[in-house]
Amino acid sequence: MTIAARLQELGITLPKAAAPVASYVPVVVDGRRAYLSGQLPFVDGKLVTGKLGDTVSLEEGQAAARACGLMILAQLEAAGLLERVEQVVKLGGFVASTSDFTDQPKVANGASDLMVEVFGDAGKHARSAVGVPVLPLDAAVEVDAIIAITA
Repeated sequence: MTIAARLQELGITLPKAAAPVASYVPVVVDGRRAYLSGQLPFVDGKLVTGKLGDTVSLEEGQAAARACGLMILAQLEAAGLLERVEQVVKLGGFVASTSDFTDQPKVANGASDLMVEVFGDAGKHARSAVGVPVLPLDAAVEVDAIIAITA
């Protein structure tokens, strides 16, 4: 089954790939690895902002991380790489949070669970999930990725 067919089966429509907000490119391919810049969470076309442990609930944070994952998929599609995904190698989850919020891994699960949902075993990956005081544009979550692709 193609990834496009899998997305359709899951009822997932990918967003339009976001343009970079600074001096970088969304995807760099080096050999059989695609490195994806950090993606921000857009839900219904609006950036999810705020901090976990303050104005953003755990559930909203998980949805934001999932939105970041959808943007990773959109960037892969825009680069012509979505159907070439062999393995999701690693995700990096950055969670804007208060100093007493400790559920960053649960937030990042929003993106991690999406990768497994879409790619099956090939979506299982290594991961970091860290709390940070602030993210670009006051985003609540940011996720980057390393993806193994077929030649």
